[in-house]
Amino acid sequence: MNTYQKTLEWMYAQLPMYQLIGEKAFKNDLSNILLLSDYLKNPEKSFKSIHVAGTNGKGSTSHMVASVLQEAGYKVGLYTSPHLKDFRERIKVNRIMISEEEVCSFFEQHKPFFEANSLSFFEMTVGLAFMHFKQEKVDLAVVEVGLGGRLDATNIITPLVSVITNIGFDHVKFLGNTLPEIAFEKAGIIKDEVPVVIGEFQKETYPVFQKKANEHQSQLYNAFELDNHYKSDLKGNYQEKNLKTAVKTIELLRLKNFKITEDHLKNGLLQVVKNTKLKGRWQVIQQQPTVICDTAHNQEGLRMVMLQLQEQKFNNLHIVFGSLNDKDLNSILPLLPLKAIYYFCKPNTSRGLDAKDLQLEAQKFGLHGNAYNSVMDSLNAALYEADSEDLIFVGGSTFVVAEVV
Repeated sequence: MNTYQKTLEWMYAQLPMYQLIGEKAFKNDLSNILLLSDYLKNPEKSFKSIHVAGTNGKGSTSHMVASVLQEAGYKVGLYTSPHLKDFRERIKVNRIMISEEEVCSFFEQHKPFFEANSLSFFEMTVGLAFMHFKQEKVDLAVVEVGLGGRLDATNIITPLVSVITNIGFDHVKFLGNTLPEIAFEKAGIIKDEVPVVIGEFQKETYPVFQKKANEHQSQLYNAFELDNHYKSDLKGNYQEKNLKTAVKTIELLRLKNFKITEDHLKNGLLQVVKNTKLKGRWQVIQQQPTVICDTAHNQEGLRMVMLQLQEQKFNNLHIVFGSLNDKDLNSILPLLPLKAIYYFCKPNTSRGLDAKDLQLEAQKFGLHGNAYNSVMDSLNAALYEADSEDLIFVGGSTFVVAEVV
């Protein structure tokens, strides 16, 4: 086993990580990340940044903004989570992932400090990202919030612009059971006199943002009011809101003397995948039969994707579906179409929900199909059953999509 794999195993095995063990990994203050930042000599102060929060769309919006800035000739750091295939996808500069050597070196150098202070996976990863952006001397870093906002480890930056895409029900154990409660956590990224872009109007949450912005004397900008005429290579009708949010963010950067022309904006939005290597957003894997995957995994995200799915042309619909064991299936399963053949699977993670358990729950909602031992077994079964004019959708969890892209 190489050193990089050993480093990753140490990170995953020794430290709590939300993706693997759920709520035990959640910290209720910023003391650890502030301690780490101080120890690393505050790398986040060495570069300008954009901070992006929200329940859905923050990944796509972050990648759109980064792509446009790259088209304009800037050196752009991009910090996102989770990753699909390789941990290093989380930390990129102009689409290039951080090297395995740098990851190993960082952990080798600072491991005693991490252990002595019981730092979480996420805190260490944020520290690594900020150090990488400092060393690479990025012109600007686009930083996606991991969970929530107010207590997220990324929330030690003071960005040029704060962005909140939308608010929905996800991670309610940590963020609250109502939309205003969740909005309060996301609004925690609003800083003194830093402009804020709001991606979607929701009557329950907008007053929360107004109140927080007033407290911080921050100007609110409503991306949802934009009359958008731009296109993106990120497909799916749900990207329309993300497009507007990215465009409004770029407009504010122009006001801060970033040289971004109309051509940079248009080309950047049309070449997001090429410029950032983003995967798993309404991604067409093959044709005849068409296979589409999407990482949407919560109520709002899946609702949008299912609407998109119903607009496609196909003879029969096959759905390869898996979930995590902490998801509220009662809010997710009713969104799935009754007229489809299901292939239930367990994603390859300790938090994966057993395929037979998922199958039984799905039956309560009139969704029928077989349970399979793995994601690939499910997909192969669907490919075997499907005709060339059929459509196969793969989703339900980031982990499911990671196994097929």
